[in-house]
Amino acid sequence: MIIDKEGNITIITQEKASVIELVKKINVVYKRYENDNIIVSLTSLKPISLQEIIEFLQLSNTHRKSKHSFVVVSDKVNLDDMPDEIVVVPTIQEAHDIIEMEEMERDLGI
Repeated sequence: MIIDKEGNITIITQEKASVIELVKKINVVYKRYENDNIIVSLTSLKPISLQEIIEFLQLSNTHRKSKHSFVVVSDKVNLDDMPDEIVVVPTIQEAHDIIEMEEMERDLGI
């Protein structure tokens, strides 16, 4: 797990371990990043299943309730199969764009 910080955005990149292991690791260190917008990059992993993406659902819901963005990046999933409760995009740039839009919506009270 590689963690990079860019302003108020924390990017967590997983290179080798399973998605389940990654979710466990993020939960352990979550307090450090709970006030940041979080991008989880899974682009270097093998194809990801819907069930693996759903592993992030509880973490995503908790983070979004605290008025911060949580975006998963993977170009190896069928985006049409993803539940509406979790944001999944194919590129890091799109993740940044989503965060920017969500911050504007929060500022406007939407």
